[in-house]
Amino acid sequence: MSKLGNLGARLHRGEVGYDFVGNRKIWYSVSILITITAIVGLAVLGLNRGIEFQGGAVFNTPKTDVSVAQAQEYAEEASGHDAIVQKLGSGDDAKLRIQVAGIDTAQADKVSAELAEKLGVAEKDVTGELVGPSWGEQIATKAWQGLGIFLVLVVIYLAIAFEWRMALAAFVALIHDITITVGIYALVGFEVTPGTVIGLLTILGYSLYDTVVVFDSLKEQTKDITKQTRWTYSDVANRSINSTLVRSINTTVVALLPVAGLLFIGGGFLGAGMLNDISLSLFVGLAAGAYSSIFIATPLVADLKEREPQMKALRKRVLAKRAQSATQGESQDAPVDDESLVDEPEDAAPAVVGPRNQPASRGRGRGRPSGKRR
Repeated sequence: MSKLGNLGARLHRGEVGYDFVGNRKIWYSVSILITITAIVGLAVLGLNRGIEFQGGAVFNTPKTDVSVAQAQEYAEEASGHDAIVQKLGSGDDAKLRIQVAGIDTAQADKVSAELAEKLGVAEKDVTGELVGPSWGEQIATKAWQGLGIFLVLVVIYLAIAFEWRMALAAFVALIHDITITVGIYALVGFEVTPGTVIGLLTILGYSLYDTVVVFDSLKEQTKDITKQTRWTYSDVANRSINSTLVRSINTTVVALLPVAGLLFIGGGFLGAGMLNDISLSLFVGLAAGAYSSIFIATPLVADLKEREPQMKALRKRVLAKRAQSATQGESQDAPVDDESLVDEPEDAAPAVVGPRNQPASRGRGRGRPSGKRR
């Protein structure tokens, strides 16, 4: 842990770093590939909509020794429709939750009686509940409305607090995260329930958290960037990502651990039912949000900013100065054309934070005896 802390401190001070912005085409390609896969999966396989969005009946049975596969076969034979069976609990106390879509009240009574007979339990112990599709449709409609309002408010806020380019980059990152999360649901076949919708809305805030942290650092470090000729905007953006990298990783890992417990332990071993639906959306969304804030949002801002005339001019000055420094390094006698560069004002503050290695004075302390000054 101490090594990780030291690495985080060195990243924050700019002593070490990874060129995220310089390799942005790689990350863009990876994100495009993942997004296309998610969209294709969504278009081909579709979403496994829960009974709340289709209508039907839900049956809860007492503890039984019948397996999930066998119970699903019984339910489909009795109803003539596809059934989804979830095991609630473990061991001898395991109960079953059976969902059958597209049946009415009369069919539900028949299915309940047949299930009780085949499962070897009393008919009165099999409880059934009818669910209408209109309730799920209302939830979906409200969710889409909430999502639209949220995105509009986020774009407006970021445009005011930062600038429109950062707002646009954050918007793209959010769409990226939602698309991947929904695509994962289509690919793995997890049921989409109201819990899934709640999870999707929840991850939006987490997705923005790391992005806003990096944007705030970037805004602070680029306040007077045009007054110097040492760093381009992309350089500063890269330093901002590196300075907040360990913090982003730590917060994401801490958030993922309890969600992973719900998904893999609660859902996988204990048959936690709806926990599967909400925990998968949270798990995928948190991971995608951390990825997009580092590899998508900030590099996209750098791309947009580098198109500005001021930033283009700054890049030319920085590259010219670096070329001149390289030439001076190769030959000390090479003439320097000072007029080809834009001088930095003497009172200009540095555009970025971080240590700047100052050469030690060669004459410092010479001729002065050690000990106290007399």
